[in-house]
Amino acid sequence: MQLIPMNLGPLNPDVEQLAVATVLFGAVYLLVGRFLPRINRALDERATLLEGVTGGPAAAIRREAERVRAEHETLLSEARREAARVRQAAREDGAALITEAREDGLRERAEIVVTGQARVEAERVEAEAELRGCVSEVASELASRIVGEPIPVPAANAGLLAGPGAAAPDDGAGTGTDGGPTGSGR
Repeated sequence: MQLIPMNLGPLNPDVEQLAVATVLFGAVYLLVGRFLPRINRALDERATLLEGVTGGPAAAIRREAERVRAEHETLLSEARREAARVRQAAREDGAALITEAREDGLRERAEIVVTGQARVEAERVEAEAELRGCVSEVASELASRIVGEPIPVPAANAGLLAGPGAAAPDDGAGTGTDGGPTGSGR
């Protein structure tokens, strides 16, 4: 049986099909009606979250957090610049201290070298003077050994052999001027 007595094709449903469709629609309506409040709550929460991101009280808190973060980044960058400045100053101070220590070391080295050279020169002069006195004695002794006769030490060096402040002997014994012994005993 058709609802409208005209031939409308698929637009004219049967009464039995319409009754089944109405019962099914009611069941689906009741089922969705039960879950609709939960869905609405989830949609409301989503809207609140989206509102927080785009505007509203959550957006104000977010803007405040971003402002505080920007302040912290500014302070951090200033602290980094200050640390870099302190590091640079420490490097410069360290380089200055190293240069100063190097100059002090070079100065001390120069003083030590000058003192050492003066000491070496003084010792050289002293050794040379001592050796000059001994050279004539050693030469006379060697010549005496070669010749086989005692050769006297020259009178000019006799005072040097006796040491400073000692007088040259007057008696001629040991000076070798009269052909006597030279005092070497060899």
